[in-house]
Amino acid sequence: MEMVSSEDTARALDLLGDIKNKVGDAVTHFQNLLKKVENGSISTAKGISFLEVKYHLLLDYLMNMTFVMCHKVNGRSIKGDPSIERLVEIRTVLEKMRPIDQKLKYQIDKLIKTAMTGAVGEDDPLRFKANPSNLTSKLEGDGESGESGGEGEGEGEGKAETSKVYKPPKLAAMHYEGDETQKERLERQTEKTRKRALSSSIMQDLRREYDDGPEEVWDDADLHRAKIDRAGKERTTYEEKYFMRMSVAKKEKNEAKRLRTMSGLDTLTKFGDIRALTGGQETQEEDDMQRRKKRKVSEMFIVILSNEGNC
Repeated sequence: MEMVSSEDTARALDLLGDIKNKVGDAVTHFQNLLKKVENGSISTAKGISFLEVKYHLLLDYLMNMTFVMCHKVNGRSIKGDPSIERLVEIRTVLEKMRPIDQKLKYQIDKLIKTAMTGAVGEDDPLRFKANPSNLTSKLEGDGESGESGGEGEGEGEGKAETSKVYKPPKLAAMHYEGDETQKERLERQTEKTRKRALSSSIMQDLRREYDDGPEEVWDDADLHRAKIDRAGKERTTYEEKYFMRMSVAKKEKNEAKRLRTMSGLDTLTKFGDIRALTGGQETQEEDDMQRRKKRKVSEMFIVILSNEGNC
């Protein structure tokens, strides 16, 4: 058996003295609280039942723990003691109550603060919730104004007109992405880029070259070129029907020629972005730049077609 040093003995005596003093203070405090509860000064009927259960469990836990400590101090065996099973049971219940305690922490602190100060804080977010009484008062006011008829007709005319006008809420349906994580958003963007790369012209050419099936032939004219060709056919039909030549401004000719040349060069050098198939990723800036470029070309074609239609 190891010898106990004088230092440990002195420290143990100090701790025992401290425990004795604190136990005396606690007993005095508990006796005062017990007297107030018995006299009815402190009413716990309207309290939170969750806290009451929690405090009863803590008190029962301390009582069983004290009983076990008394057995150990007196040198008795605690093997098979029912207080051990009771301690395990109470400890399990307290651990299960911890998440509920965390959720009720804000409400409990708010109730304690309200009970101590007697008023709700100005920064309390629950103060800014909807108040149905305001809506009820407005409806009652409208009904009273309608029944009163001629009283205050000149003053209430403007208010009545504004209240009768229905203004629909300016809300648009949008896809909710609040539960979507950064990883899921990146995977969705990568899948979208991969599908766009698979439908590019270079992948279609490779598929036609190495595919054993029959080759599919279709008209590869885009929408803008189809509109230009349709406008040209309508002009030719009009000229042949009425035997007259329609005048075309030099500026319109040059603009149409330039757009046809740009469209042809674009189809020659446009192979599609296939970085998604090789491990690369398209940045958001490049995607926005492509969208702005397509929008600008579309607006230019629309202006040309509108000018040709006016002629």
